[in-house]
Amino acid sequence: MADTDTPTPTEEKDTVAQEPTAKTDAATAAPAAIPAKKRKAKRSVPAGQVHILASFNNTIVSFTDPSGGVLTWASAGGSGFRGSKKGTAYAAQVAAEQAGQAAKQLHGFSRADVYIRGIGLGRDAAVRSLQNLDIKVESLHDVTGIPHGGVRPRKARRV
Repeated sequence: MADTDTPTPTEEKDTVAQEPTAKTDAATAAPAAIPAKKRKAKRSVPAGQVHILASFNNTIVSFTDPSGGVLTWASAGGSGFRGSKKGTAYAAQVAAEQAGQAAKQLHGFSRADVYIRGIGLGRDAAVRSLQNLDIKVESLHDVTGIPHGGVRPRKARRV
């Protein structure tokens, strides 16, 4: 009877015990393939806004669509300048050129309303470099914060 193909009850138990469980399958199986991210379609934005943040330590230039969604940006630190060189006018010019070239190539950017915030050295240099890239500056707004009343004064000195 050993030659027959039907397993005996003890053999059935052995085969059931040898089958892998669902937990071990999940642990030993290769991780599931992660679907690739869909790339955003490059849209044409001929006019928009340029926001320039010029602090003493760095300059950040952001190109946005008319509603304020960021298209491209660059900073003096990201352009390869380190330390006190990030706050210079030349670093701001390079950052504005980098962001401007990317905005022109990717989105066809040609006209801008410029919003400048801060009192750093890169304020004027960034705007000049935009004009050198043939981006027409339609309006210039200074949106630097102004303190109303200032900080709380020191306590009165008692003599």
